[in-house]
Amino acid sequence: MKCPPNLPAEEARLQALADHGLEDEQALPSLDPVVRIAARMFGMPVSAVNMVGNDHVFFAASVGVGELDMGRDVSFCAHALAQNGVMVVPDTLQDERFHDNPLVTGPSNVRFYAGVPLLSPDGHAMGALCVLDDRPHDDFGADDQERLRELARMASDRLELHRIETSTERTRPSFDEYAGSSTTPVVWFDGQRRIVAINTSAAALHGYHPAECVGQPLDLLLADQEHGTLREGIARAVAANSLQDLKIPTEVHGRRKDGTQFLLGFSLFCWRHQGRLRFEAVLKDLTAQRREEDELRRQASSDPLTGLANRACFYRRVQDALLTPSPDAAAAVLMLDLDGFKDVNDTLGHGVGDGLLQEVARRLAALAGHGLFEAHQSRGAIAARLGGDEFALLLPGVGEPAAANQFAQRAISAIHQPIAITGHEVRVGASCGVSVAPLQAHEALELVGNADLALSQAKNEGRGRSYVFVPALRMAAVARRLYGMELDRAVDKGELVLFYQPQVHLEDGSLSGAEALIRWQHPQRGLLLPASFLPALEGGPLAASVGSWILDEACAQAAYWRRHGAPGLRMGVNLFGVQFRVGDLVTEVMDTLARHGLPPDALELEITENIVLDNDDVVPGMLRRLRDQGVGIAFDDFGTGYASLSLLTSYPLTRIKIDRAFVQGMLESRREASVVRAILDMARSFDLKTIAEGVETEAQRERLCSERCGEGQGYLFSRPLSAQQFGEAYGLGPLRKATA
Repeated sequence: MKCPPNLPAEEARLQALADHGLEDEQALPSLDPVVRIAARMFGMPVSAVNMVGNDHVFFAASVGVGELDMGRDVSFCAHALAQNGVMVVPDTLQDERFHDNPLVTGPSNVRFYAGVPLLSPDGHAMGALCVLDDRPHDDFGADDQERLRELARMASDRLELHRIETSTERTRPSFDEYAGSSTTPVVWFDGQRRIVAINTSAAALHGYHPAECVGQPLDLLLADQEHGTLREGIARAVAANSLQDLKIPTEVHGRRKDGTQFLLGFSLFCWRHQGRLRFEAVLKDLTAQRREEDELRRQASSDPLTGLANRACFYRRVQDALLTPSPDAAAAVLMLDLDGFKDVNDTLGHGVGDGLLQEVARRLAALAGHGLFEAHQSRGAIAARLGGDEFALLLPGVGEPAAANQFAQRAISAIHQPIAITGHEVRVGASCGVSVAPLQAHEALELVGNADLALSQAKNEGRGRSYVFVPALRMAAVARRLYGMELDRAVDKGELVLFYQPQVHLEDGSLSGAEALIRWQHPQRGLLLPASFLPALEGGPLAASVGSWILDEACAQAAYWRRHGAPGLRMGVNLFGVQFRVGDLVTEVMDTLARHGLPPDALELEITENIVLDNDDVVPGMLRRLRDQGVGIAFDDFGTGYASLSLLTSYPLTRIKIDRAFVQGMLESRREASVVRAILDMARSFDLKTIAEGVETEAQRERLCSERCGEGQGYLFSRPLSAQQFGEAYGLGPLRKATA
């Protein structure tokens, strides 16, 4: 590892940090938007404004940063300070300066870095704006570097504003020394709102010479609608001898000499001058800033070649469509892949290939925005390029597979029409995968994933086809992708996490418990639902150890929440069949409860019919021993199988969980309503408690209440939440630190 080089004028550089009020190493909230935009623009998990002190570094703003070694010797940004431009490290393992750096070899796993120095007005490098990733990038080109420099300029502007703000709290020099030549617009005025000093930048911003402003009321620089608010605020400040607790607007409408108005940033400070309060307004023309921010947001959300939405934007729009609070909320996702595009690139060159992609994008955008989809009431439709020759369409309001498939056929037809590019007539086909919500998915990742699986199937069946998702595709994908070493890695790396879905009393909505639900935080594919990997996990060698981890982690979380505001909370844990065959489940459960200080009735173990049928000779005895100790036993998805009724007499159940399918259909179907009623009657006859799954509407809750169902869970109350989200939602203390 190579240590950062020594910087010239180190003492002056550290003084620049102090002049900016950064010697206390505090974060600057004004820089938070810069790092958020940087992370989103470049698709990086980590972005920071990193300030370099004498022997260590600290973050003025950051996003996605975990625990790090903050020594200057290991800092990438300390190296970046020695460069004039952007320092890019495509692969840290291949760079002799960093290949053995602890930030690379340790838990931080930094594999890519790009940073640009942030300079003081005197040219001293104080820190750097940087983006980092845990995977290498060889595609961070000149355009990306220029965008990072633009963001660095935005960060430098905000640091300069903070310097001016800081200096107001210290011994104040004369106005000329302080702000006379500053490019930041500054105005000083007295308690009667008369301008006593104004620099050239501020006067020119409003179309004046400074001499035209001195002695005039501050109202000269503001639109008429701002005068009353400012007059009252300054009067209150003079009366209170302070700006503390006064709400002074930070954005106002400025007025130029020619009468035109513009949006003006307005930061107000005060100090005592010769016994009287004097004020300083630091101004900024927000018109240009807003235009710049809008352009940066557009760049972060759009594909640079075609102008369509990019992958990140598309996923956000899908999520928004699924979360729209509407009784008829529905959406379809179409994933399209061009057939024969590689041949065009290989034979006619990338220029023709890029032109072809742009024309396909125009055709899909036209379909989404004006023609086909608007005619079918799909408002808010969006076309996106996800990368390469892969496109996507989101059709809000389209929830029928047949209708979505018609759209897919017409999109394929539009793409197949001849395309003329630089003297060449080119034809390409397209394959399309279709998935609809809520019929086939309830979450954005699931809906897009289903469409992607359907696209693969369409391509397998031949070119120019569309295919509508069916559940068998998901199962086949699990069998292909999630097995062996991948699951081993997930367990070793701690990628499996628990989410918690609240269970509530239907009568008053109060919290009664939570069901622990496993998720896979996959490093490439994001958060995966159980349907993606559970069959492979249950059938593999890791089921027993993962089951033990779920039990321990869920009990630890339950104990924590019971100590922090929910003393009666009950935790539901789903069991794997293998847990009845490997080891002593009863001893493990009781030891886990004792380890976390939980009473037995704080835990409810959930079993399914498959567990019963596959392990019929051992399950009853173990469950009776657990029940005798006071542990709750719930039967999941009751009423959907063959053995449900016999379980009521032969198994020591304490609760029946009514399957979501019956709950979803009970308001429209007399048959489904009769099933729900019969289950509740049987439960009362056997002195069993009940909980209804999949409650999504207030009408369903009211019907269940009228049928005397005790508890419920479902999207009406909450989707499954992370431990942090669950704790915040119910006020259950700070986030518990999970142990490995």
